[in-house]
Amino acid sequence: MSVITSSTTTSSTTKSLSLSAGFLLAAFAATPAMAELDELRFGVPPWPGVTVKSEVAAQLLETMGYETRQQDLAVSVILEGLSRNDLEIYLGGWYPVQTDMVEPLVADGKVEKVVSNISGANSGLVVPQYVYDAGVTTVAELAEHYDRFDGEIQGIEAGTGINDAILNAIDNDLAGLGDWQLRESSTSAMLAQAEQKMADEEWVTFVGWEPHWMNVSFDLAYLADSDDAGVATIESTVWTITPGSLAEEAPQVHRFLSQYVIDIEDQNEWVHEYSYEERPADEVANEWIGNNLDTVAEWLEGVETRDGESAIEQVRAQFDS
Repeated sequence: MSVITSSTTTSSTTKSLSLSAGFLLAAFAATPAMAELDELRFGVPPWPGVTVKSEVAAQLLETMGYETRQQDLAVSVILEGLSRNDLEIYLGGWYPVQTDMVEPLVADGKVEKVVSNISGANSGLVVPQYVYDAGVTTVAELAEHYDRFDGEIQGIEAGTGINDAILNAIDNDLAGLGDWQLRESSTSAMLAQAEQKMADEEWVTFVGWEPHWMNVSFDLAYLADSDDAGVATIESTVWTITPGSLAEEAPQVHRFLSQYVIDIEDQNEWVHEYSYEERPADEVANEWIGNNLDTVAEWLEGVETRDGESAIEQVRAQFDS
């Protein structure tokens, strides 16, 4: 089976986001408008889950006869590009985090929330399964074992929403966290620290979320929230966002995107392969498509290629070997 790659596959680990939004938008504006949308441009933030999810979609769309281009951009630049029809597809509209950024554009008709491509994603404080089995199942129960945890919560990058929620719980002594400390660091450093503690079967609590490779590599349990602290059992939804005009300009693409809904377990596996095992995104996507054509058939039900042929039959011919 040959490996299909999108015309400009990018990796968040190798591309820089240092270009200014103004420069990027100027570059978009210089791109001629495409009457038939023969090229589909993805906005891809530096998140492994969206990287692989975009690659899977790009390979399917290329099999349908479209050119694709993936561009690593900040979320604010992606949303501006969608609103100006300089981008066609964004698969990382994370709610509730991006609600205030996206909803005004939806209200103005500039963009469309096509489908919730992942629903029921959980985030918040987690503990190793052996700690959960020992009786720590809620945030309030952390305080009952202050010494076992050294009074520390391992967090991610400063300024993120979950860190702010934890700091608020500490400042207001919610769920007994008033004497605790939040150790802010990069996501990779937090997970390395947590992995070391779990290797020694020490007690540790840290920020977890899905989809992410941590849910595949580690045996974790998500804590239930207490006292409405807002640091656990945070349910998120990820939306596919397109320009408001896409349904009219490319109805077959729009139909595919409206049916492109991913199981959290599948995206956990994608992120594990790409980010943890460090496999190229195009290889992860290509292999998964070939091994999961029944799922792909659901995404492509009733969808036609640019030439008016059955999209799933084209995909089967390319990938089923």
